[in-house]
Amino acid sequence: MPHILIVEDEAAIADTLIYALQGEGFTTAWLTLGQAAVALQRETPADLIILDIGLPDISGFEACKQLRRFTEVPVMFLSARDGEIDRVVGLEIGADDYVVKPFSPREVTARVKAILKRIAPRVDATSSSGHFSVDPERVLISYRGQPMSLTRHEFRLLHCLLEQPRRVFSREQLLDAVGVASDAGYERSIDSHIKSVRAKLRAIVAEAEPIQTHRGLGYSYSPDHS
Repeated sequence: MPHILIVEDEAAIADTLIYALQGEGFTTAWLTLGQAAVALQRETPADLIILDIGLPDISGFEACKQLRRFTEVPVMFLSARDGEIDRVVGLEIGADDYVVKPFSPREVTARVKAILKRIAPRVDATSSSGHFSVDPERVLISYRGQPMSLTRHEFRLLHCLLEQPRRVFSREQLLDAVGVASDAGYERSIDSHIKSVRAKLRAIVAEAEPIQTHRGLGYSYSPDHS
């Protein structure tokens, strides 16, 4: 079963999560500091990290930024704050979900299962579309023969678009593709990921515009502009 790392400085909350997760067969580890979590992930990687935002040493946001420098492990934020800006920032720095305290341990466990299911690697073979080549097993997309350095969210977003050329995907559909629940309130952050992917494409071919914007609707991949 997957191994879950809980980073939470309140023992009562951590105990509740440990009990709920172990009851579903997960193995768990518990830490109270963000820096210790980053160090442990380098040495003994977890399959998913539940990360409190308000930690004693560094914020959960900062811990997530440090994690994203070397791993794409799924991250679920815990926070007492329910502001939209916190949710958006959380996704933009690489989180997969955001749970507000107080919460139901059953809900957290269900969300953990959903995240792990959504990010499970596909078994389809290498495919190509226009000037793109996709290798799901290596989590690699090449454009005009050049491998792209993509985050996990960016890979899944671009892969989704490439699988169905010219289809217009809504932000909610793209959220589902990257592995984030569409009810998490992150729809607008898809724009930030699109902007980042476009910048990486232009670094290879400055004039190419394979990702098209459809105002009020969403985005599509156009082979004619790649």
